[in-house]
Amino acid sequence: MRRNPFVVDGCCRKGSRNALQELYNPTQPELSGAAVLHQTRRDQVVDACRVYSASSRKRRVLTPGDLKHLVVDEDHELIYCYVPKVACTNWKRVMMVLTGRGKYSDPMEIPSNEAHVPSNLKTLNQYSIAEINHRLKNYLKFLFVREPFERLVSAYRNKFTLKYNSSFHKRFGTRIVRRYRKNATQDALLNGADVKFKEFAEYLVDPATQRDGPLNEHWQTVYQLCHPCHIHYDLVGKYETLEEDANYVLRLVGVGDSLRFPSYAKSTRTTDAMAAQFFSNISTQQQIQLYQLYKLDFLMFNYSTPSYLRLD
Repeated sequence: MRRNPFVVDGCCRKGSRNALQELYNPTQPELSGAAVLHQTRRDQVVDACRVYSASSRKRRVLTPGDLKHLVVDEDHELIYCYVPKVACTNWKRVMMVLTGRGKYSDPMEIPSNEAHVPSNLKTLNQYSIAEINHRLKNYLKFLFVREPFERLVSAYRNKFTLKYNSSFHKRFGTRIVRRYRKNATQDALLNGADVKFKEFAEYLVDPATQRDGPLNEHWQTVYQLCHPCHIHYDLVGKYETLEEDANYVLRLVGVGDSLRFPSYAKSTRTTDAMAAQFFSNISTQQQIQLYQLYKLDFLMFNYSTPSYLRLD
């Protein structure tokens, strides 16, 4: 049965309450500078979407099923689209504090596995069409993005090189080994625990993978997860300026004095140099195909083409 589509009228300049008014008419100098930055980021997304729509025939409307990544905070009239591998665990913790009505006070006291329990946060797809449209028009909407290939390598490292992620090894690793490894051992075929980045890249760019259905959320594009050409986000935060951008969001919704975004100083964080090392082990053709797959994310969020890519 076909799900009812809904109309997205999301430019949100008439949006609700103080947060949107402050965003578009900042009164404090430090907010004013940030407002200009976020306007530039919004314009970048709009321009990329315009180019994409002009060059593509893939026009469609969204359905509620497309909105499962949009977390709703009713009390602060806030919508957050979470992107895996872009500090989404900590953002979910913060959203649990915001929506918990006093149940939680310190985000870091919330176990990471609890932050990912679906019932702990309400998502936009759980509302009626009319309720969805009302919230898209009136709530402050934001997402956080990251350099696409750093995010991709981070997802690979987390899901395919760590022993405790056996569920990903079984679900995806065995399939990848079976398809792309010649003379695979029985152990590799059974457990899928030693997938190489080259094999993961081959899996991503294989047309058969696209026919299997949407990519897993950990390596799906931000374009497909958050639909920024349909939903006009008021704030685009970046992983590279995570704390600064996150605390700006919290100040806008009026909780900046009582809640700070958790500090992030992870020594194993995937860097540009690390991504370059992984990409040096795949063919020029795979590099070109991967860039095409994530090209819209590069363009929309103003990330330059990595210097290590061989695109000639």
